[in-house]
Amino acid sequence: MAADIVGISSMATRQILAERSSVYRQKTGRSVAIESVGGVDAARRILSGEKFDIVVLADDAMKKLEEDGFLKPGSRAGFADSAIAVAVRSGAKRPDLSNEAATKAAVLSSQSIGYSTGPSGTHVLKLLEKWDADQSKSVRIIQAPPGVPVGTLVARGDAELGFQQLSEFLDVPGIDIIGALPQEIQSLTRFSCGVGALASDEAGARDFIGYLTSAEADASIRRHGMEPAHPRS
Repeated sequence: MAADIVGISSMATRQILAERSSVYRQKTGRSVAIESVGGVDAARRILSGEKFDIVVLADDAMKKLEEDGFLKPGSRAGFADSAIAVAVRSGAKRPDLSNEAATKAAVLSSQSIGYSTGPSGTHVLKLLEKWDADQSKSVRIIQAPPGVPVGTLVARGDAELGFQQLSEFLDVPGIDIIGALPQEIQSLTRFSCGVGALASDEAGARDFIGYLTSAEADASIRRHGMEPAHPRS
């Protein structure tokens, strides 16, 4: 049976959206089905003309979609901020990441670094370039394929250190999360939701977005490794 409201999102928010969709159905009787894929794939499908009531992606991507007419004007709303964290394989030595110098030293002494295709990956690449790690012959830099958690690379030993949003690491078996990047090199990614320009149920989408961006969702957002976006925008 088809869902009342359909959407697409990147992988980072899939657990929040699944939980909120379930509670929303209990409260309203209306079902929400949001497909979570790699952010690059999600944007490609939207640009190709696929119809979605709701779109949930990093805010930079959402701004571009709104500017290009793929979201209903003014429907974009931020709801969650995600920090970048670092993970190692379960039981492996936990390097010091207390400040930028220590993090740089940990990276340069590692054999391999894993990063994502999303906004966290873009930030990590800039750090690696700043530290000349991208020029090091002793450090392999591995990008996880779209939709594949960096934690998977870490768990199977392909990457000694993994960098990705904390929410992406929480349910990956076989890894230890060391913690967030130190504040001086941290980068928060804001995730936003909006109504697709070709939405079949605009009213339903707007109602669910209102629920997702309300204070009622804050505990769920924190439970899945993010912080509520304040001020919401």
